[in-house]
Amino acid sequence: MPAASLVCFHSLISGAVEHRLMSRVKHWNQNCSLKISASLSDQSFQPAAKSLPITSKVETLLDSVKWDSKGLAVAIAQNVDTGAILMQGFANKEALAVTIASRKATFYSRSRSTLWTKGETSMNFINVHDIFLDCDHDSIIYLGKPVGPTCHTGAETCYYSSVYDLLGDQESIQDHLASTTLYSLEATISQRKDEIDSLKNGKSSWTKKLLLDNELLCSKVREEASELVETLLQNEDKTRTASEMADLIYHAMVLLKLKDVKMEEVLEVLRKRFSQSGIEEKSSRKRSSNPS
Repeated sequence: MPAASLVCFHSLISGAVEHRLMSRVKHWNQNCSLKISASLSDQSFQPAAKSLPITSKVETLLDSVKWDSKGLAVAIAQNVDTGAILMQGFANKEALAVTIASRKATFYSRSRSTLWTKGETSMNFINVHDIFLDCDHDSIIYLGKPVGPTCHTGAETCYYSSVYDLLGDQESIQDHLASTTLYSLEATISQRKDEIDSLKNGKSSWTKKLLLDNELLCSKVREEASELVETLLQNEDKTRTASEMADLIYHAMVLLKLKDVKMEEVLEVLRKRFSQSGIEEKSSRKRSSNPS
């Protein structure tokens, strides 16, 4: 899109950008009846984006991106809580401008030669919390929270095909996601729980033993927390502290599995506290637990 068409950015986005964005808003309003309440519960749901101060700074930023010969740059969507790479597409100036204004991950379809907002048909939007450019300004990250699965196959992300599985003649499965260490551990704990629930023998494991004995699990969580504290009180070295913290995280995650709580939910709670003082947050807990 020519730079001249970006000059009239004021309360929203002018010209073709505004037309496309408002068309999407109309589409959302007509089709979100089943899932709109879930989207509205996310503070980033701002389809019209009328409150965002679109200024000449946006024009400057858009012009700073090193678009390729076709006016495109790689755009990657990443889960703000898990860090999982959700999908990769392409964006042009218009797509990035719409994403900035709407806070919905928007891309440019090379096959259809048009913009598309992830979720405009499925309602599985990616609500954007922040946008990052790399050091060369030639690729983009949409850091956000997905509403439902990202992949058209129904998988959580589009990245579930392990090269090493394929080389080993193993079939790609949708629940084998590209996971960081924490989520690989969570997946292993879930697998052990599934083996118990399905009455599969599998191999004996400490995780299974903990999952079957609440008293043992609770005692281990208390024990590991105490040993972590001791590394500070006894001024032990950092490797010892890291080891004890690893033990505590593992046992706590087994407890989370029994309570059907995902680490993603825990991290989401932490993220939402970033803008609030810890003292204020604790005070609000006391007020809510003691309404009198």
